[in-house]
Amino acid sequence: MKANETKSVQVTFTLKRTRAPPPFHLNNKQVTQTDDVKYLDIYLDRKLTWHKQISTKRKQLDVILRTLYWSIGRKSQPSLANKLLVYKAILKHIWTYCAQLWGSASDSKIEILEGFQ
Repeated sequence: MKANETKSVQVTFTLKRTRAPPPFHLNNKQVTQTDDVKYLDIYLDRKLTWHKQISTKRKQLDVILRTLYWSIGRKSQPSLANKLLVYKAILKHIWTYCAQLWGSASDSKIEILEGFQ
């Protein structure tokens, strides 16, 4: 198996303000150094603050809610039970995906998603 160096990135996870780590080479090509990376639809940043993960999920939820507002908005026809079913089927799984990992984020970050809920 051969790793693809063009799709690989180097992220150094640390809370310290340190110099950039030495360059990493894969298949004799230097790997790009970044401050965050997307892996399995989860954004991991250098300090694991989960800022990008939570802000991205909030934007994604806002877009989906706008498209569904006609069916789950305050003045829409379906009953509350049906609106709750739509919420659980479409919206809830988006913000709960891997919550076990980013659930350790600061309270101010978690409040961003709680405000949506």
